[in-house]
Amino acid sequence: MKKCIIIDDELMSRTVMTELINTKPELHLVGDFPDAIQALKYLNHNEVDLIFLDIHLPNFNGFDFINTINQTVNVILITSDKNFAIEAFEYNCIVDYLVKPITQERFDKSILRLKEFEGKQQKQKKSTIKEEDEEDNSGTSEFYINNSKRLIKIDVNTILYFRANGDYVFIKTENNSYTIHNTLKKIENKLPKDSFFKVHRSFIINTKKIVDIEDNSVLIGKDIIPISRRNKSELMKRVHLL
Repeated sequence: MKKCIIIDDELMSRTVMTELINTKPELHLVGDFPDAIQALKYLNHNEVDLIFLDIHLPNFNGFDFINTINQTVNVILITSDKNFAIEAFEYNCIVDYLVKPITQERFDKSILRLKEFEGKQQKQKKSTIKEEDEEDNSGTSEFYINNSKRLIKIDVNTILYFRANGDYVFIKTENNSYTIHNTLKKIENKLPKDSFFKVHRSFIINTKKIVDIEDNSVLIGKDIIPISRRNKSELMKRVHLL
């Protein structure tokens, strides 16, 4: 049984969600909260499996709330606003995007999607563990790439960033640039974790090459790299401020 909570400042909405949740024996509602602060206090001492979260909350944006919580939990967004659907796709924890008023039929589909989502998470977790066991090169200081039938050695410390482009990855170094057939995920596993960080689903940067950070972007060399909202807080932890 999955423990879940509701966070919504509208009493009527919380009442409707409670009734919908109670139709699912696999869900156990352990709390509902009118604002993010009360919910955070609860989550500081309790773990849950699922959060039904309104985007527009008093003093808090729903996405900011996701970035704040310190536990891994899946989220189903509930909102009257359709304009945030695209932004929601940047978050790996978001299962679905329900637009009010929420019907029983649409809620049922969302719970089915949750089951599929959890299944994929389990497969991905097993795959990640297997990859880490088979290939742990996090201390690599150099590697070779295949470029026009030549093997070119690259010093990891000279790399500025990696950018995903379909089935290829663009590599920018201090003096050159290369394009190879690979994925960011495989490359990320080979990089020193203390100096490389995935700031966006399409970019991995060398944090030691940061020139400056402004809003939701970072300057690496002469290139501006976007930072996803959910990764910015982690990036800021890596930056040494005076």
